[in-house]
Amino acid sequence: MSKKIEKEKVRLSLDISPELNTLLEEIASKTGGTKSDVLRKAIALMEVAVDGKRRGLKLGLAEKDQPLTTEIVGL
Repeated sequence: MSKKIEKEKVRLSLDISPELNTLLEEIASKTGGTKSDVLRKAIALMEVAVDGKRRGLKLGLAEKDQPLTTEIVGL
């Protein structure tokens, strides 16, 4: 019999604008996840961006095997 290990969770209450809620719903629908999934992934992406900036790296978008076409600044 295997023992299921549950991670402790913290529940947050978050006030957002109707527009941001709509955007969260649209992204969740496009990715096949939930609004919570979108927020968790956004936080993970922000962590990568902050760590990269600290190390002097750039964050951006590029076509496969091409230099950055768009640099994301201000994070």
